[in-house]
Amino acid sequence: MNKTILYKKNIVLGVCGGIAAYKSLDLLRRLVKLGAKVRVIMTQSATRFVSPMAFTVLSENQVCVDLFDSRDDAAIRHIAWAEAAHGVVIAPATANMVAKLAHGIADDALSTFMLAVTCPVMICPSMNSNMFEHPAHRRNLRQLEADGCRVLAPGEGELACGTTGPGRLPEPAEIVDRLISLLTPDDLAGKNVLVTAGPTREAIDPVRFISNPSTGKMGYAIARAAENRGGCVTLVTGPVGIAPPLNVTMVPVMTVDDMAEAVFARLDSSHVIVKVAAVSDYRPVNREAHKIKKGAGVMTLALERTTDILEAVGQRKRHQILIGFAAETRDMEVYALKKLAEKRLDMIAANLIGPADSGFAADTNRMTLFYADGRKEMLDVMDKDALAHLILDRVVDLIRQKRCP
Repeated sequence: MNKTILYKKNIVLGVCGGIAAYKSLDLLRRLVKLGAKVRVIMTQSATRFVSPMAFTVLSENQVCVDLFDSRDDAAIRHIAWAEAAHGVVIAPATANMVAKLAHGIADDALSTFMLAVTCPVMICPSMNSNMFEHPAHRRNLRQLEADGCRVLAPGEGELACGTTGPGRLPEPAEIVDRLISLLTPDDLAGKNVLVTAGPTREAIDPVRFISNPSTGKMGYAIARAAENRGGCVTLVTGPVGIAPPLNVTMVPVMTVDDMAEAVFARLDSSHVIVKVAAVSDYRPVNREAHKIKKGAGVMTLALERTTDILEAVGQRKRHQILIGFAAETRDMEVYALKKLAEKRLDMIAANLIGPADSGFAADTNRMTLFYADGRKEMLDVMDKDALAHLILDRVVDLIRQKRCP
């Protein structure tokens, strides 16, 4: 079950003539993988860079290029596409197309289609840096934004033309993320969402530490989904190898005490706290100043308890929604319910470690949700991004039930 916001949505991808048009193939592939029904409209110039056949094969739909080709059913039905579309993204959008759209010019298939569109639109400009910075082009972009379009700022760097500066088409993963954000209801707008993710590390000596296999995937998915839904998100994260979610305040930490300090400092200003991080329950009583050398006998390592961040947050919370996670190897429900009650949680998401489709490093998870009011919800195996949105659906329900400020 991998139903993201794009699942079965009608998305129209507009492709203009620019060297970045090759990235649109990867963008199309990602949209289709997420379950979107994608139709492609290309300008004549775009066909000089990428063959329409490539888009036809990947989308499994006829590509529209010429409105006046009577043999092309896609050309005849382009207005119907506009009426059925849930979202439109133009990537790359050339300066010429931006100017046409800003002034209501309709002289080819894509610009004519755009005049009939009423759904959310995202424009991804890509061009030479000087063209991008030209006052006329910037004025056109402002007009599109005033008309309700979402303009995704280009990246900076060395361009194909040899210049360096703004004008690079954002990577397809970023475009997909921003499109998801555009189409996702802002039901967390005005809410400060605090998420913890990843492992912590408690040093034994300068080269060894106590930790766990947490990759941070679930916590980062929660943070990304909360931002997509309009939340003001802070992500307190242990050491992981994942790219930061867009528009999220990152607070990197290492130890349990580091994470506790970061969480407690932001607790009062948070409306929702989602504690996904797999923190160390114990740490060495003494941290050696130098590397412990291997000896002949058995070494005993004395451990002490670390701060129970979740319990402390549960004791201090007022009107906040507090969500916990539990990864167990046995007796999952028993331990999850115990944790739910002891930590004063509103909901806990629990899973068994061991199955290949559910655990720290997997891209999917099989969760059971337990609620403070006694409800229990068993979920199918889900992609972690889709699961993150489902969990936040439940958070939004809890906010409404508790009438949280």
